[in-house]
Amino acid sequence: MSDPAAPGSASHEVFTPSSLTRLVRDLLEDALPLIRVEGEISNFSRPASGHLYFTLKDAGAQVRCAMFRPRSTWLRFRPADGMHVVARVRVSLYEARGEFQLIVDSLEQAGDGALQRAFEQLKAKLAAEGLFETTLKRALPPLPRRIGVVTSASGAAVRDVLSVIARRFPLASVEVLAVPVQGREAPIAIVAMLQAASMARRHDVLLLTRGGGSLEDLWAFNDEGVARAIRASAIPVVSAIGHEVDFTIADFVADLRAATPSAAAELLVPDARDLSRALDRQRQRAVQLLRRALESRAQRVDHLFARLNAQRPQARLARADERLHALRRRLVDRGRGTLERLDARMRQLRLRLSAQHPAARLARRDEHAHALSERLRLAARHGIERRRARLGELARTLHAVSPLATLERGYAILLAADGGELVRSVAQAPPGRALRARLADGEIAVVVKDR
Repeated sequence: MSDPAAPGSASHEVFTPSSLTRLVRDLLEDALPLIRVEGEISNFSRPASGHLYFTLKDAGAQVRCAMFRPRSTWLRFRPADGMHVVARVRVSLYEARGEFQLIVDSLEQAGDGALQRAFEQLKAKLAAEGLFETTLKRALPPLPRRIGVVTSASGAAVRDVLSVIARRFPLASVEVLAVPVQGREAPIAIVAMLQAASMARRHDVLLLTRGGGSLEDLWAFNDEGVARAIRASAIPVVSAIGHEVDFTIADFVADLRAATPSAAAELLVPDARDLSRALDRQRQRAVQLLRRALESRAQRVDHLFARLNAQRPQARLARADERLHALRRRLVDRGRGTLERLDARMRQLRLRLSAQHPAARLARRDEHAHALSERLRLAARHGIERRRARLGELARTLHAVSPLATLERGYAILLAADGGELVRSVAQAPPGRALRARLADGEIAVVVKDR
């Protein structure tokens, strides 16, 4: 039997079951990439291998599904028969049985999964438009006088908000702007109430709130119209939707998000006790400032009064008389000091004149000449002694290097007999040549006899 034929080959070629199922599997996997399939789970099983096997069905058909490890360990819920799910699958064929099947890549519950996808899509869209930018967030009034609470009139959230505001800041007036917070009509009602409150401008701030619930229960606050109405509101909007872990589109668009309705109420109004303590501190500071101002004014008045007394004629005459007496004392003191200085100057000049008398000057010059003569005599004697010692040293040094000193040790200097030429080599003293040998105490004539 021949090998399996490729697609498009001649119709007379014959396939084996293995080659046919392999061909169909390849065709299915190539033609249908990853797709999403929605249906109800039945015949669910989880063997020890950790793989999941089940059937996905609707009213008219069913198909076998397999979800292998580790994909099955990533599920956020526990699948069961009768559960409505959306599966991301790859269409394939189980060759061993020739059965059409779906290989599941991911699995999510149909209701929450669809809502979550819609939530992420709207969030990405509004973020791209810049509705979540922090630069658009408005500051809340520090002391709101009128607060509008957009919520259900019968919910637990409004009771928490009213209780907290009444306890913290009774001066604030709270108006409940009742709207449905769940169901199909809720988004429309919320948008209308936000727009009406924005146009009326009766409130300093708006609080959009409701208690906790599932994703479907909170879906009204994930509506695009609600988000745009919050952003378009002329009044700052605070959102407090659900519990601390719940986030809605309204939370991202609002000027401030609170974890719970009670937390939102605490953010909206200050604590009256804190305000009372702050007022006490301001009152004390004002009293201290006023006391300091009064003390400063009193000191100023005393200074002006003293200046006024100082400007009276009697006081001015007394000061002038005192000044005259002071000037008289200064004049007397200055005259006495001048006379004393002149007397001292005269004594100093008299001493200088005595020192400059010709006889004294001649005596000093004679003493100076005698001292110079003595110094010259001593200097000449020392100079002669130094030169005599130096001459002896030079003579000894010259004698040490003189050839005569060498001759005294038994050496002789050979000179040519005819011209006095110094003989330094045997080549200058051939046999028969007459020489003179100089010794330490004289010269002798010699003849070279042999070499």
